[in-house]
Amino acid sequence: MDQTPSLFDEEPAGPGASTSIPLAERLRPRGLDDVVGQEHLLGAGKPLRVAFDTRRMHSMILWGPPGVGKTTLARLIAQQFNAQFIAISAVLAGVKDIRDAVLLAEQARAAGRSTLVFVDEVHRFNKSQQDAFLPHVESGLFTFIGATTENPSFEVNSALLSRATVYVLQPLTGAELQVLAVRGLEASGGLHIEPDALAQLAAHADGDARRLFNAIEAVTACAQASKRNVVDMGLLHAALAESLRRYDKAGDQFYDVISALHKSVRGSDPDAALYWMARMLDGGVDPLYIGRRLVRMASEDIGLADPRALGHTLDAVAAFERLGSPEGELALVQAVLYLSIAPKSNAVYVAAGEARRFVREHGTAAVPMHLRNAPTKLMRSLGASEGYRYAHDEPGAFAAGERYFPEGLPETRLYRPTDRGQEARIAERLAELRRLNRQARAGTKVLDPSTSAPGARD
Repeated sequence: MDQTPSLFDEEPAGPGASTSIPLAERLRPRGLDDVVGQEHLLGAGKPLRVAFDTRRMHSMILWGPPGVGKTTLARLIAQQFNAQFIAISAVLAGVKDIRDAVLLAEQARAAGRSTLVFVDEVHRFNKSQQDAFLPHVESGLFTFIGATTENPSFEVNSALLSRATVYVLQPLTGAELQVLAVRGLEASGGLHIEPDALAQLAAHADGDARRLFNAIEAVTACAQASKRNVVDMGLLHAALAESLRRYDKAGDQFYDVISALHKSVRGSDPDAALYWMARMLDGGVDPLYIGRRLVRMASEDIGLADPRALGHTLDAVAAFERLGSPEGELALVQAVLYLSIAPKSNAVYVAAGEARRFVREHGTAAVPMHLRNAPTKLMRSLGASEGYRYAHDEPGAFAAGERYFPEGLPETRLYRPTDRGQEARIAERLAELRRLNRQARAGTKVLDPSTSAPGARD
């Protein structure tokens, strides 16, 4: 159902406001100096501080996780410029709400006042809804600020993105959360908190100020019920149920963490790889998804440097499928450790890309007659398979000098083994086979490659 945009021209609630108002709202900053965190944007000489100081309001996208101040900054900008503030939730709103916002902005402009339209979770608007803002942003009817927890490169239309500056907001640090926690406890009846409990409370919030304030409200209620005015670890544990760390299984953080796992395996750091894997499991990611990614790593980053890596990883996935969670997770841990310490090679990955590039460059070349299939008498009469040398009938099962590329195409080396792990021996073997090919094509007698090639008897 459509929802009419709300105006928030009034001052934010201060610390002395009614306790029926949520703590997060009561402690919402009334000025830029009250904001905790985001120093990379709000510190002296930083982009948003400069915009505030020079009174240059512009359209922007605020990208960051929940509870880091996106809505607060939008309100402060409207306050700084004495602009009408219109808030739209993309979860509930539609095109009608956008039209209503345009009407309110036109009325404000007629009265000589500017307007700021704030769209929370802008990534939830579809393309047509996002496009509806474009003409009004371009005409200067209002300043547009979108807030999103998702990567705007993927979730916001390029046309709208090109008209707005993207600012990345960071999760609040433990020290910043402790500052906010002290403020919150003071506003909740002057509760005192022990240092270890304060650190634990900040850790519980996991970078999210809103989550911190919700926790403080729970702690306050527990303290009042037990008639205590000091928060220690016992009271904290009694008030707060164990909760998962913030982990968005469908958003950017999901892809960031799996990227960190992949890069830790590639970088041969088993401890970091285990950490990121534990983060994923702790956040509720399907272990089979992790298993599928590990199978990819076995080919992409190890390949033939250790051919056992792929089989070992597939066995780990099969073990998990048989045992389930949590017992089967140990097999995945074993695979992560194996892949992390295995010799690394991306030669298989590079060869696959080179082969695709080579095919695109040279098109569909005809299969040489001696390599064609000859299942019928007609095909044989046309010369299919004629002259083919069956490798198993040749010395060492290698038809030295035979050509397998299409006629007219260069015999390009697409696979280039490294000098690491088993690929070092593969490289020696290929070098010897290529030498034998050159000998045969030059008319020189070729020795049995099973006795001449390095490592052939291993």
